[in-house]
Amino acid sequence: MPATDEALKALNALRHDVHEAALLHVPFDGWQDKVLTGAARDLGIDEMEAVRAFPGGAMELLEYHLAEADRRMVAALETAGLATMRIRERIAFAIRTRLEQNEPHKEAIRRAVAVLSLPQNAPLAARSLYNTCHVIWRAAGDTATDFNFYTKRMILAGVYSSTLLVWLNDESEDYAQSWAFLDRRIENVMQFEKAKGRLRSLGGRLGDFGKLCRRPRHL
Repeated sequence: MPATDEALKALNALRHDVHEAALLHVPFDGWQDKVLTGAARDLGIDEMEAVRAFPGGAMELLEYHLAEADRRMVAALETAGLATMRIRERIAFAIRTRLEQNEPHKEAIRRAVAVLSLPQNAPLAARSLYNTCHVIWRAAGDTATDFNFYTKRMILAGVYSSTLLVWLNDESEDYAQSWAFLDRRIENVMQFEKAKGRLRSLGGRLGDFGKLCRRPRHL
């Protein structure tokens, strides 16, 4: 293996280790640069090694965390037999999987929501939310490339974000309230899509009727 590949492999391993160690400090210190210091201390490495792993500081660490959560979710979905589920079940299962995987770091997620709500972090928040919704749709089997590509991700962003907020404050057994809320949100979306379909169908019939009305009459 070339030296450059070895160096990249070593850097990826370092980033993984620093991320895992830093997560233990986020609930107390938030997504601030000092969590890298704590991670370095726990790992027994020089602080500059942690900085080398995430030169962009805590925000780069947070972006890595969100991307890693996407990767772990997709890996779980690939072995979950989604093909046997209806599309609504696939989406609900994906969101539930994402949240359940992050349950051990719930306070870190709560801190992430707070810091991503700050105006200066809006680009990262939007980019990460889009990425999560995109990989969920792709894992669910969506191959759209037309206008629906964007509308599906916008709608899912609303469902995921609202469910996340409920989940963060849910104290019910096995998060029953969160999953019930998720099911209701998806049901609302499905009803909305059905209504749009009926309107499109009605619009087509009205258009045909209009053409018929405008057709020249031969006496």
